[in-house]
Amino acid sequence: MLVYGKNVAREVLNKNQNIKRVYLKDGFNNEEILELIKRNNNKVVYKKADELDKLINETNQGIVIDIEDYHYKYFEDLKEDDNAKFVVILDHIEDPRNFGAIIRTCECAGVDYIVIPNKRSVEVTAAVFKSSSGAVVHQKICKVANLHNTIEKLKKNGFWIIGTDADGENYTKINYDGKVAVIIGSEGKGLQPLLRKSCDQIASIPLKGNINSLNASVAAGIIIYEIAKTK
Repeated sequence: MLVYGKNVAREVLNKNQNIKRVYLKDGFNNEEILELIKRNNNKVVYKKADELDKLINETNQGIVIDIEDYHYKYFEDLKEDDNAKFVVILDHIEDPRNFGAIIRTCECAGVDYIVIPNKRSVEVTAAVFKSSSGAVVHQKICKVANLHNTIEKLKKNGFWIIGTDADGENYTKINYDGKVAVIIGSEGKGLQPLLRKSCDQIASIPLKGNINSLNASVAAGIIIYEIAKTK
């Protein structure tokens, strides 16, 4: 996978995991990043600006890093992690920018795991790396075959399941103590009816304007930080 941009590069290089090669534009002079490359002894290939642009057809800020594809966690990793108290479940999010923004929020708020379905959902791509500003490298993400079954397993493991929808209880009035898993619905369809039935409580964000919904990543950020107050 080719990831790009200075913010992403900084996080990837600080982790120094699974880096195959670093491509730099001739004359690249970011001292912090160059020092990280030197410290890690990463293999570097210099290219002209147009050559780098052909390598990745995005605004790359003069740096592209070839890394191994993201290694997802198994649900068993989450289940057996005694320290896991805060989980975010994404119900078929499809926009990589939303996914990246949610990952960034989760990392900043101290979310332990993110759970995504293995079908009809965006995966960790270069675009997700970019929109998360590299937060992907710090976040544990599980990919599962069936969200409903996963939620039932989390309930048996002591998690309180919070869904998010327009007709629920005001999110500020809900008790988030203990182990909590919050479900963020998809951009187009929101929360699946089957998943809604599995929820212990539905949280809603009051809206005062004329638009009847928030962007998925914005709604996620509001709810996640409300829950983070108790963790």
